[in-house]
Amino acid sequence: MPPMPEIILISGIMIFASFTQSVAGFGLALVAMPLLVNLIGLEVAAPFIAVISLFIQIPVLIRYRKDLDLRSTGRLTAAMMLAIPIGVIGLKRLDENIMLGILGIVVTGYAIYALVTPRLPELKSPNWAYPFGFVGGLLSGAYSTGGPPLVIYGNFSRWEPGEFKANLQATFTLTAFVQIASHGLFGNLTPVMWRSLLFALPGVAIGVVLGLSLDRHIDPALFRKIVLVLLIVLGLSLLF
Repeated sequence: MPPMPEIILISGIMIFASFTQSVAGFGLALVAMPLLVNLIGLEVAAPFIAVISLFIQIPVLIRYRKDLDLRSTGRLTAAMMLAIPIGVIGLKRLDENIMLGILGIVVTGYAIYALVTPRLPELKSPNWAYPFGFVGGLLSGAYSTGGPPLVIYGNFSRWEPGEFKANLQATFTLTAFVQIASHGLFGNLTPVMWRSLLFALPGVAIGVVLGLSLDRHIDPALFRKIVLVLLIVLGLSLLF
């Protein structure tokens, strides 16, 4: 059994990460991964997030299911499923310091992009979903952080807020099963991971309930900026 301070820290991280996911529609892995790797290591944290994400994404997907665009999510999901096993292989084969550095670049780079919010041209061809989905799959397999490429694609595609949340949750939910299977194939679903998951579930439940209850009462722009600034700090902490 992990020490009590570690259990408390994991629970606190998951309350905030799942609250962020429920309110913003993304952010679970981006918030949790930089914090969890210092507690349980990258090879435990990646499958941990892949499994636990299902407990968060499914309720949010049910909430926004009427806004779902099956054509967009189908293309993204297909490309991600092809790339996820490659990302898991990278997690298993590459040096952890290199992997953490890449994670830091992804988290920091995405947060800066989202804060600047550049006006992106609209993508007319739906086939752009495939390269964005493939990159998202690589990041999902290695870090369970496949969100940034999908968020950027959603901005290119001019998704509405409800569509944004529904499409992301549907894609993440479907690909989570491939992530979990890939991690199982490469021996990453260890007893340590399952124990950490067990201790984190109450925090996840609290975060999801709070997020779905309070999301209409929170200034989304302010909350988003606070999270993005935090992500820059977390990403830089992995680089330096």
